[in-house]
Amino acid sequence: MTDLVLGLDTFGDVPVDDTGVPVSHAAAIRQVVEEAVLADQLGVDVIALGEHHRPEYSISTPETVLAAIAARTSRIKLASGVTVLSSDDPVRVFQRFATVDAISHGRAQVILGRGSFTESFPLFGYDLSDYDVLFEEKAELFVKLLDEKPVTWTGTTRAALDNADVFPKTESGRLDTWIGVGGSPQSVVRTAKYGLPLMLAIISGSPERFAPYVDLYRRAADQLGTHAHPVGMHSPGFIADTDDEAKELFYPAHKVIWDRIGALRGWPPLQRSQFDADVAHGSLYIGSPETVARKIAKAVQTLGAGRFDLIYTVGAQPVSARMRTVELFGTKVMPMVHDILAG
Repeated sequence: MTDLVLGLDTFGDVPVDDTGVPVSHAAAIRQVVEEAVLADQLGVDVIALGEHHRPEYSISTPETVLAAIAARTSRIKLASGVTVLSSDDPVRVFQRFATVDAISHGRAQVILGRGSFTESFPLFGYDLSDYDVLFEEKAELFVKLLDEKPVTWTGTTRAALDNADVFPKTESGRLDTWIGVGGSPQSVVRTAKYGLPLMLAIISGSPERFAPYVDLYRRAADQLGTHAHPVGMHSPGFIADTDDEAKELFYPAHKVIWDRIGALRGWPPLQRSQFDADVAHGSLYIGSPETVARKIAKAVQTLGAGRFDLIYTVGAQPVSARMRTVELFGTKVMPMVHDILAG
């Protein structure tokens, strides 16, 4: 599995400077661009930017930031992680990513999803009671748009299209498109139905528990007569020179974000023992380069995955520590993972 794709993900978390003061949203966006430029120079395969509409995060329009990155990089794949299609318009999403694809000479990639937060629904005038139908209908339309031919479509979530042609076209004739799934069997089957690659969001617990979803995706593709692509996975992580340094740098900001999300979802506050257990046996890839590389290799082998993306920012971590994580991922973790899998 030496052709494994290895990438980095961020939601544009607002970091702190070296004095511990949070930077502005504008500075946070510029920081992500610098991290992506470094990742490109170090040979990282993908940079994926998530969409959020909350004060902790700076990126609400991933494709705009990806366009800025495209202008300063030469080889790294430019992905969303994810684009919340339910509260957006499929035609406009296609147009924006086709534009990034043009700027980057074919490096754009859109990962469609329903999102882990729901703040975009009221913000853009959508009813959460339509959560399922919004994604189902809009995904159906987006898949039609991927053929880059005039589209006729009727649904309940936006105006109908009658032989409508959408521009710009991509030079390759097909925009690279995945669907991100958090653990819904229905979403896995839908991804297989459309013949698109599957990206699993594994943010807690053991990766092994997602093996049935990988099997379901492959079985569904076989039964539906579509193609099952190599599955991707993304999980949070953080890299420093030693295991202890990584954990101590990562934990405080991670706990703040976890507890904030947990308050919305009825979760109990994060305990240090729970954190340590997830670092040791779950889906937190935190530690020295060797520790993280071995854990990534094991997870990839367990799920038979063809891609692993590390969510390298969680909460208000120091700018310098984030840059160090990107550096260690590119220079040490990636070669180690490939060597382990090849050996």
